[in-house]
Amino acid sequence: MFGLGGGLDPKKMKAMMKQMGINQEDVPANRVVIEQDGKKIVISEPNVQKITMQGQTSYQISGVESEEAEGVREEDILMVAEKTGKSKAEAKKALEEAGGDIAEAIVKLS
Repeated sequence: MFGLGGGLDPKKMKAMMKQMGINQEDVPANRVVIEQDGKKIVISEPNVQKITMQGQTSYQISGVESEEAEGVREEDILMVAEKTGKSKAEAKKALEEAGGDIAEAIVKLS
């Protein structure tokens, strides 16, 4: 079934899953944030799949993980500073207050 050539054709795999009552679809995402007590796990460049089977929906996430237990990412600071015209220090403070949420930090500074 899988052969030596590197696996099953993705289209055939999707058709087989659909026959078994499993629906899988890509979910476009720029990043996924999992909030925990006192820290966040951020998945950048995520590949997100929504899988529905027997009325149950689950999400499969893969990508580059970076825990944001403390502080914020430099690229996020630069983005907020650029979008708001504020200094890097002001952008960093707003991001820290917003728990790393870029949109919330931009709103705070606008």
